Amino acid sequence: MDRTLVEQATSGNRHAFDDLVRSRVDAVYRTSLAILGDTADAADAVQETFVSAWCHRAELRDPDLFDAWLGRINLNACRGQLRKRGRKRVHEIRLLDPTDEFEPVSRDRPLADRTAETDVFDRAFARLSVDDRAVLVLHHLQERPVAEIAAALGAPSGTIKSRLHRARAALESALAKESR
Repeated sequence: MDRTLVEQATSGNRHAFDDLVRSRVDAVYRTSLAILGDTADAADAVQETFVSAWCHRAELRDPDLFDAWLGRINLNACRGQLRKRGRKRVHEIRLLDPTDEFEPVSRDRPLADRTAETDVFDRAFARLSVDDRAVLVLHHLQERPVAEIAAALGAPSGTIKSRLHRARAALESALAKESR
């Protein structure tokens, strides 16, 4: 991360902010999509994230914490999207980038079985709270360490470990309910 670029952006330099957006928009989108499970909602959350970051740029006290600050803004934008749509819709949760060239699941099993398992997982994941989804996505999908998640969410590492444990248990419970 370029501290100078962040300092320029927080002081109102639009070109510096544009450079920051360009360098982080893909990661913010992937996180939003994993949490929300809908491309339109994810795009809205990304837009809300960067608009809010621009509007509140002066509130960033430490340029070295820009990514953590942006991560909290993104999580709040995802929460806002979930509030807007309610829990009336369940969407596909893509766990892998569709452009990946490898097949992560066994080809030995019929496609119908793999599709059914994916559908069960997607419905179970949709049952989780946004906080549980976020911590699972950050740790398991993005493979971030607990300390980095703690910084991104503004919580102690012990709290993140506890949230991970709770989120895994909630997912296991939701999977059991969906599998019945």
